[in-house]
Amino acid sequence: MSKSKKDQVADEVKNDDPVESTTEVVELSEVDILKAQNAELNENLLRNFAEFDNFKKRTIKEKEDMMIYSKALCLKDILPVIDNFERALAIESKDEDYKKGMEMIFTQMSETLTKLGVQEIESLNQTFNPDFHDAINQVEDENFGENTICQVFQKGYKIGERVLRHAMVVVANP
Repeated sequence: MSKSKKDQVADEVKNDDPVESTTEVVELSEVDILKAQNAELNENLLRNFAEFDNFKKRTIKEKEDMMIYSKALCLKDILPVIDNFERALAIESKDEDYKKGMEMIFTQMSETLTKLGVQEIESLNQTFNPDFHDAINQVEDENFGENTICQVFQKGYKIGERVLRHAMVVVANP
């Protein structure tokens, strides 16, 4: 009982069932689809982590900025009091105890401002900078260089890089 060549080919075709080969292709496609979905979900997760990290950093920066802004608002109202203390200390007083008490209060206020990060803007004999100084007058004076501040009418202050109050100055040789 030998099979003819024709019968052998027919048996091979029957063994190569198209349904089985299609099922394998579908299974591979489903695995590929799941892998692609997994990769997309991982990418979304990483993106969300990055967005959340940026949100945290931005929120911390905004809080710091709000604190500086709040401090600046309060300190702006205190600066005229400091000016008045300096004027009071400049006046001659016969009562040494009174003068010493005023100096102690002024020192304490100055130290408190320093702890809060307030710095006086250097002005006298500095080059005029409109970011820190308001020129209220200009003079010609051979003793000073060009655009040099020769007199300070009111001290300027800053907290960090934020100007609380510009220094009011006279500029020589503009």
